[in-house]
Amino acid sequence: MTDEPKADEKVSAEAAGKDGGKAAEKPAETLVSEPEKPVFEVVTPVVEDKAEAPAPAKAEDDDVVEGFSFTGSLPEPRTRFLAVLAAGVLALDVLTKVSAVAFLEGADPIKIFGGALYLTFVRNPGAAFGLAEGWTWILALIAFGVAGFIVWISRNLRSQGWAAGLGLVLGGAVGNLADRLFREPGPMRGHVVDFLSLFDPYGGVWPVFNIADMAIVGGGATIIVLALMQHDYDGTITKDEESPVAVEQDGLAKPD
Repeated sequence: MTDEPKADEKVSAEAAGKDGGKAAEKPAETLVSEPEKPVFEVVTPVVEDKAEAPAPAKAEDDDVVEGFSFTGSLPEPRTRFLAVLAAGVLALDVLTKVSAVAFLEGADPIKIFGGALYLTFVRNPGAAFGLAEGWTWILALIAFGVAGFIVWISRNLRSQGWAAGLGLVLGGAVGNLADRLFREPGPMRGHVVDFLSLFDPYGGVWPVFNIADMAIVGGGATIIVLALMQHDYDGTITKDEESPVAVEQDGLAKPD
């Protein structure tokens, strides 16, 4: 009888010991799991920063799409317009000269617009409107130089007005140059065909001229007007800035 209670107490003590061990192990598990929480909390902001990183780049892209620029945008090049206009002037000049040779050479002048304009025929060894006669080869070299300069400057041509003026000059210069190269009496000495006369059938009031002469004069006048208005061929407009002395005087003249 005495051994059985002791055995029961021993069994209960072992069971209590096991329960106590388990109870002691549970806080240990809790202590191990608790430090893991800050690890996840630290990782979370890093992920958010990576996700928010592209946002400033997107804002910069929006600024680029809107076309913002500190220097401003340049106008579109006008080289194509110049080329088309020059080709049109050249084609019209060649066509009218061929027609003049075919129908007006050796014929009487034709009066149109009540005598304000006459269709006549003249072979001109000089420059536009019959000037500089006898300088045919020099004028041919000048025409080469003018055409080459216009082609060179057209790379930066961004003004519509300048393109029109230079296109007229280029077409007219090439038109008369073709006469000096391919017409009699020979290359670099050919005579230019003129067939338009104002108020007189033989150029008594105004020298006889052609379409190329009209284009050269019209284009030159356009360029002079644009230069006086301070419009540059690259599309920019030059404005005179008020001098500091004038500004200071204006400031002193104004009452407080």
